Amino acid sequence: MPNKLLIALAATALLAGCSFAPGSHMDYQTETAPIDELVDIEPITPGLLASWQESDPAVPMSDAFRDALAAYEYRVGPGDVLSIIVYDHPELTNPGGTERSAAEVGNRVQGDGTFYYPYIGRVHAEGKTVGEIRSELSRRLAAYITEPQVEVSVAAFNAKKVYLSGEVSEPKTLPITSVPLTLVDAISQVGSANPGANWHTIFLNRDGQQQRISLFDLMRNGDMSQNRLLQPGDILHVPSAENQAVAVMGQVNGPGRLPLGNERMSLMDVIAQSGGIDERSADPSGIFVIRGQEQGDKLATVYQLDVSNAASFTLASRFTMQPQDVVYVTTAPIARWNRVISLLLPSISLPGTTVDSIDDVRDFND
Repeated sequence: MPNKLLIALAATALLAGCSFAPGSHMDYQTETAPIDELVDIEPITPGLLASWQESDPAVPMSDAFRDALAAYEYRVGPGDVLSIIVYDHPELTNPGGTERSAAEVGNRVQGDGTFYYPYIGRVHAEGKTVGEIRSELSRRLAAYITEPQVEVSVAAFNAKKVYLSGEVSEPKTLPITSVPLTLVDAISQVGSANPGANWHTIFLNRDGQQQRISLFDLMRNGDMSQNRLLQPGDILHVPSAENQAVAVMGQVNGPGRLPLGNERMSLMDVIAQSGGIDERSADPSGIFVIRGQEQGDKLATVYQLDVSNAASFTLASRFTMQPQDVVYVTTAPIARWNRVISLLLPSISLPGTTVDSIDDVRDFND
């Protein structure tokens, strides 16, 4: 949601006749759009912050995930190279000699899913485990060799891959092997994500469906519900953290855009890094955080902090910011908002985007 639209939503809600003091009743007396139907209003209170807190962010591995790891078996595909040993029959074990590796001289599975083996001809391997291939080889070789002892393994995993892109130290493809490959394993194999990566929202694209995963919760908080068993063809994209920022506007000494990066900041941190509140013009009851909503009928939630009592700053230190939040510090008296709104509203097209509008209401404080 565009930042200017969010600011306009909050500003409209502050029209004359609207009170945001915690626990107060909002009585709109304006002829503008019914903004109260488009936003949720929440005072920042100890009860609100307590409802957000998690006693233990760590989430253990689920039984379903543990079972999936335990039941995992690699199934051979075209391009894989098989190493086949027939004990006491070196002519079948390594026809190319002992100086070349199994990956070089092994049995490559062709595009049709089969490979050729002496005596028995074509063997279908695609979609089978090495145990199933071993059983078929033993059964068919028994017609030529007495009690054949056969061992099968994959010398080169070429058939199935996972693709990593974005803000990782080395974008690459990773092979799916006989060892289960999890999301944590994949990130570790490329040397973790870059400092400029957005750890809070990475994307797993699978079969045309996209999943959002928090690498931050997984790696920093131990939330194992974020881990995934990767499958062939998965695309794991780690986006940039460029949009991980908070806009700070209104009556602060240094309005602007503050990058969050991968470490969450509190509302107190944001205010402090913006130079603090301009005490000459700011209304201490009007510190607002505008947060867009991606789902539901509401466009945004507006959180209000009243710091008329300095002790309320302790609440600001516990209020965690999210990317694309807008912090707005209002000015008094309320009559000045009428002039601001009269210029903001014609530029807004709800619920779509906005056109160019004003960026700083202090321009209207004459």
